[in-house]
Amino acid sequence: MSDHDAFVTWTVQPDADFPKGRYSRAHRITFDGGAEVLASAAASVVGRWADPAGIDPEEMLVAALSSCHMLTFLDKARRAGFVIDRYADAARGRMGEVASGRKGLVEVVLRPDISWVGPAPAPEALEALHAASHAECFIANSVRCEVRIEAPEPAEVR
Repeated sequence: MSDHDAFVTWTVQPDADFPKGRYSRAHRITFDGGAEVLASAAASVVGRWADPAGIDPEEMLVAALSSCHMLTFLDKARRAGFVIDRYADAARGRMGEVASGRKGLVEVVLRPDISWVGPAPAPEALEALHAASHAECFIANSVRCEVRIEAPEPAEVR
């Protein structure tokens, strides 16, 4: 298989009171290709100690599921002879209790909106493409929460 690296860096700020939990949760994540993002805990978890400009881990997981599904779907649709002009997804993850006293993502809903060039797949073929893409998505195969795909009916040919 392959390795996938991320380098996470956090540094305490001069005005922080670390022992009392009064410190910024903002940090940087640098990926193996050089991309860098500002990250933070979610404000819903740590309140004012979060950086609202940062991407929280839950958002990253939802985005990873969406991205992986899209990349797998694009390839499957291409191989099936369909041409896609645009793919957009308003994905959403929902936190909840996964065990007594333990929280986690309990559901992720993918809402792909796809623009086709030429004929779009019939509804049952589209559903089969999404199901096969979900089954082969590396990230979906790595999580325990439910991942649902709520794809609208294909639009008419452009």
